[in-house]
Amino acid sequence: MRSEGLKLARGWVRGVLGLLVLVLSGSLSLSAFAAETPEAQALRSLLSAEPGRMKDMQVPLARFYGGNQFEPVWFRGHGVKPEARQALDILKQAESHGLEEGDYGPGDLSARLSGAADARSRAEADLSLSLALFRFLSDLHVGRVRPHSLGLDLDMGVERPDLPVLVAGALAQGRLASLPDSLAPQFPMYAGLRQVLARYRDLARSPFELLPVVKKKLEPGQAYPALALLRDRLVRLGDLPPTSILPPRYEGDLVEGVKHFQARHGLEPDGVIGVASFAQLNVPMAARYRQIELGLERLRWLKVPPVDKVVGVNIPEFRLRAFDIRNGEVLTRFSMKVIVGQAVLEKKTPVFQEDMRTIDFKPFWNVPPTIARAELLPKLRKNPGYLAQQEMEIVPASGGKPSTELTPEALAAVAHGSLRIRQRPGAKNPLGPIKFVLPNNHDVYLHYTSTPRLFQKSRRDFSHGCIRLEEPVALARFVLEDQPDWTEERIRAAMAAEKPSSVHLLHPVPVVIFYTTVVEEPDGRVFFLSDIYGLDPKLDVALKSRSASRPSAW
Repeated sequence: MRSEGLKLARGWVRGVLGLLVLVLSGSLSLSAFAAETPEAQALRSLLSAEPGRMKDMQVPLARFYGGNQFEPVWFRGHGVKPEARQALDILKQAESHGLEEGDYGPGDLSARLSGAADARSRAEADLSLSLALFRFLSDLHVGRVRPHSLGLDLDMGVERPDLPVLVAGALAQGRLASLPDSLAPQFPMYAGLRQVLARYRDLARSPFELLPVVKKKLEPGQAYPALALLRDRLVRLGDLPPTSILPPRYEGDLVEGVKHFQARHGLEPDGVIGVASFAQLNVPMAARYRQIELGLERLRWLKVPPVDKVVGVNIPEFRLRAFDIRNGEVLTRFSMKVIVGQAVLEKKTPVFQEDMRTIDFKPFWNVPPTIARAELLPKLRKNPGYLAQQEMEIVPASGGKPSTELTPEALAAVAHGSLRIRQRPGAKNPLGPIKFVLPNNHDVYLHYTSTPRLFQKSRRDFSHGCIRLEEPVALARFVLEDQPDWTEERIRAAMAAEKPSSVHLLHPVPVVIFYTTVVEEPDGRVFFLSDIYGLDPKLDVALKSRSASRPSAW
């Protein structure tokens, strides 16, 4: 008896808490218990129950139905409204956005709407459709997984949309069908990747036969028994025109097609098919399809900021892009090669966003404490003359007069962080003559380099975490455009001067250090990039876990 009493008490408490949700959400006044339809009574009861299946959307749904006096939204009397069919059609778009249609269940919802024979079942079907629609629109706008849950310091202010207001307004104005387009990411790459996703969905339905791998490598002019298979692969992937002729050996158009393929997959485009090229050619199309889905999810983490310039760096692509923003439209101004952090734990370039505020010319390199302890101190203990050879000096961590005196006490102070090492401007300084400062907790910035030859490499993860720029003058001109006295001549003069100097940007420019392993260029080429930091499997697992843990509708 006691356990039954406890169950009743818990049920009463849950019911009271559910009613409080309705009151606090503004959807229910305490005097609202007047005569109402059985469907409204059922909806009120469902919304005030223990959150359970709809805990992620209970308050927005309470507001949504409260604005409709808790009457069904998708039924008129006992019949289903045309708008319900529009809502179901929206849910069927899920796969075209790289989302899981099974997370929203349009097929099951359609059957439930059609088969709802009483007030309770109509209320449950109505609420289930609203819940699925709210979840879909939220997932489309902000993504299913938040970056911070994956350890990424990325928060561009992408907030869950005010779904009760947006959906109610769209229904009232007869524009429900256009709502997904207004909530999808506005970056141009998103629309392009959706088209690529559709193409690779078709490719995944007809799996490729594996290309036989030669023992060493396949070079131009050599015989290969699977030339027809290779040609078909390149044609279907868009790297070779369908009109190309099959040669008797690996030569001619086939070699050019392989070079095109290699360039799109982060390989050296030399036409030689070695182990890495065979591996990329044999990647299943289902895996490529999933890679595009992950890219679309990451784009949902971004928001077009209310400024007129943005700088973006995609780590796996080793590329920086400068964007103009005009009336909410994002336009690429230019791009350049970059060098990023090595694919080891302490040297990876972090994913984050921050505002660029200052440009330093002829900067000192303040050696990060981790590098000083791990790399410089062992060298200095072995060769005290290394400090002078590298044009370095020791300074107090809090600022003060520099010193070149290398004593055991000074080395110990560097190890403990009370002293730090810096390198004077000059040919040996790895920052080069210019540094773009975006204050952040990772001690990462953008700069030129003393080893520009590394930009010729196809894979460019060589730094300790900072980002080295191929064309720093172009970036300086871009961020200083609203300061016309900073001409290219003046920028170059400051870079060539003997003394350090700085310029503060009148308008800070957002810099987004991003990570995606698939990119669609304006010319239609699709680049699949090496997952150098191993972040794709982590996002894949997080998405699958989210789908598995999300409760279904009634």
